[in-house]
Amino acid sequence: MALTPDDVVHKEFQHVRFKDGFDPEEVDDYLDEIVVEWRKTLEENNELKAKLAAFESGQNTGPVAAAPVAAAPTAPAQATGASATGTSAGIIELAQRLHDEHVAEGESKRRQLIADAEAEVTRIRTEAEAKQREESARLERERNTLEGRITELREFERDYRGKLRAMIEGQLRDLDQKSASDSTPVSAIGL
Repeated sequence: MALTPDDVVHKEFQHVRFKDGFDPEEVDDYLDEIVVEWRKTLEENNELKAKLAAFESGQNTGPVAAAPVAAAPTAPAQATGASATGTSAGIIELAQRLHDEHVAEGESKRRQLIADAEAEVTRIRTEAEAKQREESARLERERNTLEGRITELREFERDYRGKLRAMIEGQLRDLDQKSASDSTPVSAIGL
């Protein structure tokens, strides 16, 4: 794959769910491609330098007439070597800049996610505290109501026992008075 500076500029990495930033494997693979292209450029640069050195050493021992013909490829070879080195450095610089931008974007996103999560925690905690206060107040009212009802039932029980005791005692008195006034012996009844 021939890698161009535009390829590096326009490369888009896939966002990874549940993580900040980009898929590390995809970034590493892309940087590996850049390194391969860079190494090719460096090898080509070294070959061109070797050819230039061989040409220059051959020019000194060769005929004078060959110099103008051979001089023509020297300028493009030097320009190609310089541009290859400049392109490699440009690609590396661009890759570093893109890396830095992606890291900064990831950090920014991480800070935003943390801030959002902290705001959500605060909101949930506030709601939970409000619900807890409401539930405590409701339970307190219910407890007071039940305690009042228990007091009423105890008073009712006390009154009911007192009335029942008075009624039974009254019945016993009436029974005693009736049996005292009734002087018919039991033997006369026929029992």
